[in-house]
Amino acid sequence: MAKKLVIKVTAGADAPERCSQAFTVAAVAVASGVEVSLWLTGESVWFALPGRAAEFELPHAAPLPELIDGIRAGGGAITVCTQCAARRDIEQKDLIDGAGIAGAQVFVSEIMPDDVQALVY
Repeated sequence: MAKKLVIKVTAGADAPERCSQAFTVAAVAVASGVEVSLWLTGESVWFALPGRAAEFELPHAAPLPELIDGIRAGGGAITVCTQCAARRDIEQKDLIDGAGIAGAQVFVSEIMPDDVQALVY
């Protein structure tokens, strides 16, 4: 069984169901005691900015701000893709508390150990 779960979110409001599924799985995993690293790429990077998750709506889905709060409260890491942030003029100072910016090298180093499970949404 994997001891760490790395989840890469490739969609935001442009594909709301896929986006919500990724955040939901991350929050449930953290609540279950699993170490989680959540990577935001593409349009999902906007949700690492204060207030942006509150704008996301999807019927019958948990509110995105609550999922993010649960992930952070449970010790889950939230990382924004370096290139995705740069394309949107997002800097570290713009992010919610606890979120960071890192590139593909860090992502690859997180997913390569044998006891890690990676999921991409």
